[in-house]
Amino acid sequence: MATSSPRKRRSPCPVACTLDVIGDKWTLLVVRDLFSGKTQFKELAKSPERIATNILTDRLERLLAYELIERVPSPEHRGRHAYRLTEKGRSLHVPLEAIAEWGLEHLEGTEKRVAVSV
Repeated sequence: MATSSPRKRRSPCPVACTLDVIGDKWTLLVVRDLFSGKTQFKELAKSPERIATNILTDRLERLLAYELIERVPSPEHRGRHAYRLTEKGRSLHVPLEAIAEWGLEHLEGTEKRVAVSV
C-alpha cells in the first residue's frame, strides 16, 4: 500500500516519486549502512564515502519523514538515540541488492565489501 508523501510530488510517475525519496547520491548509502548493522550517527558518519554530517542529518530526517527508518533509544548509550530500518525501509533490500549486483556485473573495479542483511 502506498503512503502519502511528506513533500509535494512533481509527477505521479512511480519512478520519479521513488527517486525523490531515495534517488540522491547519499540516501541509499545510509540505508546500506543501516542494513549492515550501523545504528549510531557516528557510525553512519564514518562510512568510507565520507558523508558530511549536515548531509547525513538531512538524509536521516528525510528517511524518518518517509517512515523508512525510526529513531529509538540507544541500547549502548543512555540519553542518546539510534536509528533502525522500519518494515518499509527493510523492503528496500531487494532494489538495493539489485543495484549492487548491477554494479558488480557492469562497473569494472567494483567489489562487494558491505554485507547487507535483512
